[in-house]
Amino acid sequence: YIMSFYSKLTTEITSLVEGERNYVANCANVASVIYNELNKSAKDGQVNWAGFYFVDKSASFPQLVLGPFMGEPACIRIKIGKGVCGTVAKSKEALVVRDVHEFPGHIACDSRS
Repeated sequence: YIMSFYSKLTTEITSLVEGERNYVANCANVASVIYNELNKSAKDGQVNWAGFYFVDKSASFPQLVLGPFMGEPACIRIKIGKGVCGTVAKSKEALVVRDVHEFPGHIACDSRS
């Protein structure tokens, strides 16, 4: 099931971004597809955020800045190595987190997370 889900997701996203070179527009559509498809497949419909953070190279210290997303409000800036997104940015490896409340150092960016 998981592989077919991601295969379908990849096909849908590829068709949306094909031929478009603007990364902001592409990230906005990708965030929407991921958010909506995860919520359709989630047993409890509890996916409250899907989106992107970008590394802000102009900042005085390494940090992420919010990019296109779907869902609840999000932290605008996150230090590299902090929270789920900052941890992923530091490790440069994908991470699946089933319950962010159980993640050490989780950053609650809105009252529902």
